[in-house]
Amino acid sequence: MLVLAFDTATPAVTAALHDGGRVLSEHTTIDARRHGELLIPTIERVLDEAGAALRDVTAIVAGSGPGPYTGLRVGLMTAQGLATTLGIPAYGICTLDAVAYGSGLAEPFLVATDARRKEVFWARYADMRTRLDGPFVDRPADVPVDGLPVVGAGAGLYAEILGESDAPSYPYAGGLAALAAERLAQGTPLDPPRPIYLRRPDAVVPGAPKRVTA
Repeated sequence: MLVLAFDTATPAVTAALHDGGRVLSEHTTIDARRHGELLIPTIERVLDEAGAALRDVTAIVAGSGPGPYTGLRVGLMTAQGLATTLGIPAYGICTLDAVAYGSGLAEPFLVATDARRKEVFWARYADMRTRLDGPFVDRPADVPVDGLPVVGAGAGLYAEILGESDAPSYPYAGGLAALAAERLAQGTPLDPPRPIYLRRPDAVVPGAPKRVTA
């Protein structure tokens, strides 16, 4: 097994390589505006650091969001393109699941990431591996924290509402790759690399023009 994982659903452009036992290499750049420019060089870097070639990869895993449309599509389209070229499977894992896995928490908690527009994407977890509810998109004040710890960038942005957290803010690809490798080894079915959208797109098809009457 050699899993190439990456995520572009948040400001973190992150990629990692996992051999089924450990993370061989990982690299992350925090830049919300350069997903398309940074992803391929980041993939090339982790392959080079691990001494592997793209043809050695046996599975592609991409974070499937939720996240802003443009960044999210960069990762998912790259996953589909590489998988088709290499003739290997591609999978998608909820970006919030990757944040949860990276937290290492064994008790109930929430994950919240920045959804822009003064909102957060969030989900509820029983532990680092088990999502109970979500994902959803809400204003921070409408998230039912109920005294649970909250991890992810949303907690940092709205600490006065969601509470401060020392856990990782972003879905680092090492955790995403490890989670994917774990599920694959257990025979757990993984979803295809399709985006998780929680909002209608901003751009819509114009309606028919109104009739003008004299």
